Amino acid sequence: MIVEVRTYKIKPGRRDEFIRFFESRSVPALRAHGMDILGPLLDLENADTFVFLRSFPSLEAREEMKSVFYDGPVWKNELEAIAMPMIDSYSVALTETSAGFVTFQSSSNSVPTRKM
Repeated sequence: MIVEVRTYKIKPGRRDEFIRFFESRSVPALRAHGMDILGPLLDLENADTFVFLRSFPSLEAREEMKSVFYDGPVWKNELEAIAMPMIDSYSVALTETSAGFVTFQSSSNSVPTRKM
């Protein structure tokens, strides 16, 4: 499995707004194009930064899914104009899972989430 570790630095004071947009608009659109998403993960040391993971079955599938998404009407006509003005910068670490890759395990203990 191919996993992008995506780190976004949002313009000062706009992270909560971006997270609401990301969760309500971006994640459903990315998932509709076959991408799996984990996150967002909020940086506790930098109030303007968050991380999310985006996975693909292969490098070839990644290229195809990204092309269809970013060249498509939802990104071009809707999401890009909302997202890009809020983003200061971003980076992507392109990774591949190892043979012994471990995922998070569910437990009966729920972890409290931060309220925005």
